[in-house]
Amino acid sequence: MTLDQAITLMNKTFEMALLVGGPVILITFLVGIIVSVFQAATQINEMTLTFIPKIVATLVAIIIFGSWMFRKLVDFTHELFNAILTLIS
Repeated sequence: MTLDQAITLMNKTFEMALLVGGPVILITFLVGIIVSVFQAATQINEMTLTFIPKIVATLVAIIIFGSWMFRKLVDFTHELFNAILTLIS
């Protein structure tokens, strides 16, 4: 494996991590912003008010995007194994 191939592989791995993790992180971030604005407007500083909506939003995002995320990871794994086979031979 050359240095260029290793860099390309790491680049694809980072892209896949961002692509798969992005929707869940983005939804959780947006829910966190909404809850923070709500807390600032109402001056309610309850700690469970910040965690429970984010946990629920994360679970809903995983339920919605889970099959797509799994399919992307399986496709990437197949691509990776095929690349390993071509590098060995």
